[in-house]
Amino acid sequence: MNTSFRQSMASLHTWAGLLPGWLLYIVFLFGTTAYFQQEISRWMRPEMSGPLSLAAVLPKADALLHEKALGASEWTILFPARSGQVVRVLWEDGQEGSAKGKVTLDPATGQEVSVRGTQGGSFLYSFHYNLYAMPYLWARIAICIATLAMLVAILSGVITHKKIFADFFLLRFGKGQRSWLDAHNVTAVLALPFHMMITYTGLVTLLFTVMPWAISANFADRSAFYDAAYPDSPKFPPSGEGHPTLPLPQLIHRAQSIWAEAGWTGTVGGITIINPGDANATASLYAGRDRLAQPASRLILSATDGRLLYAAPPEGSARLTQSVMILLHLGTFADISLRWLYFLSGVGGTVMVASGLVLWTVKRRAKLPDPARPYLGFRLVERLNIGVITGSMAGIAVYFLANRLLPLAMTNRADWEINSLFIAWGGVFVWAMARPAKRAWVETLAACAMLYALVSIINAITTERGLIPSLIAGNWVFAGFDLVMLATAAACAFTAWKVAAHKPKAAPRRKARISAQGAL
Repeated sequence: MNTSFRQSMASLHTWAGLLPGWLLYIVFLFGTTAYFQQEISRWMRPEMSGPLSLAAVLPKADALLHEKALGASEWTILFPARSGQVVRVLWEDGQEGSAKGKVTLDPATGQEVSVRGTQGGSFLYSFHYNLYAMPYLWARIAICIATLAMLVAILSGVITHKKIFADFFLLRFGKGQRSWLDAHNVTAVLALPFHMMITYTGLVTLLFTVMPWAISANFADRSAFYDAAYPDSPKFPPSGEGHPTLPLPQLIHRAQSIWAEAGWTGTVGGITIINPGDANATASLYAGRDRLAQPASRLILSATDGRLLYAAPPEGSARLTQSVMILLHLGTFADISLRWLYFLSGVGGTVMVASGLVLWTVKRRAKLPDPARPYLGFRLVERLNIGVITGSMAGIAVYFLANRLLPLAMTNRADWEINSLFIAWGGVFVWAMARPAKRAWVETLAACAMLYALVSIINAITTERGLIPSLIAGNWVFAGFDLVMLATAAACAFTAWKVAAHKPKAAPRRKARISAQGAL
C-alpha cells in the first residue's frame, strides 16, 4: 500500500516485458526483416535477371496462354511486389479435379525461368505473426497476448522513466548495468512513436483475434460476417459464343486508366480472365496494396471490349481506418527511404527488447547472495536469453546460407531451408545450456558474426552476384543485402568483444566482510 505509483509502474514494466519478452524479441526480429522481404526474396532467387517490366512480360504471357492454354476456363497472372518473386502464369480447364497448368516467367524479360525452391523473405514475414508448426489460432492468440503486453510495457516504461529525454543523449560503454540501461533507454526513446504505432496497429491487424465479440454478437458465425463484409462479385456465365479476348496489355492499361481517374496510380497485383475466348469473358484485376488510401481494389472488365462491368464498393470509414492501420503496420506503401526508416526503427525495437531482457539478469545478479552460484530460475532466464537472442540470429544467417549451399534439385528444398534455421537455433540453445553464461554469450555472438560474414562470402563464391560485381553493376538489392550482412557481422563481433572484455566490479570490502561472516 505504501508503494508509489511510479514504483508500481516500474514493477509492471519489468514483468510485462520479461514474461512475453522472448516472444516479443522474435516478433520484432523477424518482423523487421519483413520490411525488405521482397528484396530478401529477390536475393534468394539469383536466377531472376531484374525488376518487373510489364512491357516485356505481358506480351510473352499473352502468347504463352494462347499457345498452351486455349480452351482453359480460367487464366491467372500474378505479378510480384517490388520484383521479389517471379511472374506466375496459371490456367485450369474448369473440370472438377483437373490440375492447373503453371509457368514461371522472369519478371524482367518475360522468358520462362526455373528458380530454386525457396520461401524467401515470405517465411520470415509470416513467422513473425504465425510462428511455425503451430495451430493457426493458437499462434495468433500467443502473438496477441505478447503484443498487448508490449503495449503495457511501453506505456508503463514512459511513466516510470523520469529523465526520458535527458537520458536519450547518454550511451555509456563498459559500465555494466548502466550500459545496458542506456542501450535500453536510447533505443526505446529514439523510435518511441514507431514502437507505439507498430504495436497498436499490430493489434488492429489481428483485431478479431483480440476482440471477437462484435462478430459473435451480430452474426451466426465468422463465415456469415465475412460474407457480409466481403460480398462476392457478380457472376458472368459463359455465352457459348466464341469471341477473341483483348490482349493483356490493353486490359491492364484500361484498368490503370480507371484507377487513374480515381486519383490512384499504383501497381497491378494480378489479373484473372474467366472463360477466355467466350463472348462473355471477364477480366478481374487486383490492385497492389501499396498506397495508404486507394479506390476499389478490384475491377471486373469485359475481356472482349474492356467495358467496366463491376467495381468493388468503396470501403466504409471503419474498414478504411482499419486498412490504413494495417498498411501502416506492413509498410508496403513506403518508398525506399521510408522503408529504411521502418527497418532501422525495427532494429532499434529489437535491441530495446533484447537489452531489456539482459538488463533483468544483470540487475538481479548483483543482488544474489552468491553471484557465482545463481539459483535455478535465474540460470534458466539467463540461458533463455542467450538461446533466443543469439540463437534466432544465428538461425536466420543459416537460413540464408542454406539458400546458397543446398542442392538446387533437392526434394522439398524450401522446407529444408526452414529446417536449417531451426536446427541452428536449437544447436545454439543446447550450447547456451551447456556453457557458463559469459562464455556462452561470447561464443554464440562470435558464431553469429562468423555466420553473417560467411553469407556474403558464400554468395560471392556460388553466384555471380557478389558484393564487388553488384557494386560495379549498380545492383543495390544484392549489394545492399551483402552490406547489411557485413554490418550485422561487425555488430555481433563488437558486442562479443565488449562482453569478453567486461570485468565486473569487485564487491565493496564491507559487504564482502558481512557476506563472509554470514557464511560462517
